[in-house]
Amino acid sequence: MSQAHPYQTLISAANLLQNAQNPNWVILDCRHDLVDAAAGRAAYDAGHIPGARFANLDRDLSGAKQAADGSFKGRHPLPETDALLATLRQWGINDDTQVVAYDAQGSMYAARLWWLLRSIGHSSAAVLDGGLAAWQAAAGSLSTAEPAPAAGNISAKPPLTASVDAHDILHNLTNPRRTILDARAPDRFRGENETIDPVGGHIPGAKNRFFKDNLQADGRFKPGHQLHEEFGALISEPQAAIMQCGSGVTACHNLLALEIAGLHGAALYPGSWSEWCSDPKRPMAKGV
Repeated sequence: MSQAHPYQTLISAANLLQNAQNPNWVILDCRHDLVDAAAGRAAYDAGHIPGARFANLDRDLSGAKQAADGSFKGRHPLPETDALLATLRQWGINDDTQVVAYDAQGSMYAARLWWLLRSIGHSSAAVLDGGLAAWQAAAGSLSTAEPAPAAGNISAKPPLTASVDAHDILHNLTNPRRTILDARAPDRFRGENETIDPVGGHIPGAKNRFFKDNLQADGRFKPGHQLHEEFGALISEPQAAIMQCGSGVTACHNLLALEIAGLHGAALYPGSWSEWCSDPKRPMAKGV
C-alpha cells in the first residue's frame, strides 16, 4: 500500500495518532544517552509508543569505528549499506513503508535515522515533531510490548543525501568554497568544557549553529520560514554547505532543519570533530 503524500521531514503527534495502526507504517524509538549507552533501551522497556521498535544508535545506526588502514573514523561512523538494509528489513521496512522516528532528546537521534534512510533513497521518513513528550501531550498511550522481528524488503536506491570525508574538509581549508556549520553547543565549539572527545576546539573556519537553536521552547521545530531566515544568515547556498558536529549525529538535526526550511543539498561530514581531532596533523582552532 503506497502513499500519495508521504511524510518526508516532520509529522505531528496528532497525525501519528491517526496513522499509528497503519500496517505499512513503522515507528522507531531512537532514545539514547551519550554518557550512558544503556539508558535508551531502559527507557524503551519502561514505556514506548505502541508498536515502536527500538533503534540503538551504537549498534543499529553506526558502523565500525576503525577504517581499513587503522585510522579512527569517529565515534559514530555511518553503517555499511548492507548492514543498514539488513537492520531495516528486520524492522519490517519495505520500499513503500512510512517510517517515523522519535526520541526524547530534542530529535537529535531521530534525525540521524531520518538521514540514514534518505542516504539509501528512502524518502518516506519523518521525525515526530516534539518527540515522545508531544505524543504524550496529545494523549498518546505507552506500551511495554516489543514487536517481533519482521521481514521487510527495503532496497537501496539513489541517495537523497550527500556526504564528505576528512580529505574534502582538508581541501576546503586550502581552497575554501564551502561553509562548514558545527552543530555542537557553543562552549564545545569554542574548545571549552570538552568531556566527550579527547581534544577541544573546532575545524578552522567553521561556523557554529547549535542544533537546539532549531527548536521552539516546547521542543518542536521552528517554522520553516524562521529556519530559512536563520540559516540564510549563515550560508549563502545550501549546496555549498557542510554540516558536522561531534560525531555526525546532531549534524543531521541541522540537515533536517534545512530541509524543513526548503534549503536543499547540504552535505554531512560523518566523522565530524571526533574523527578530525584524532589526527594531530589536522589544523584545529579554538574560540569563536
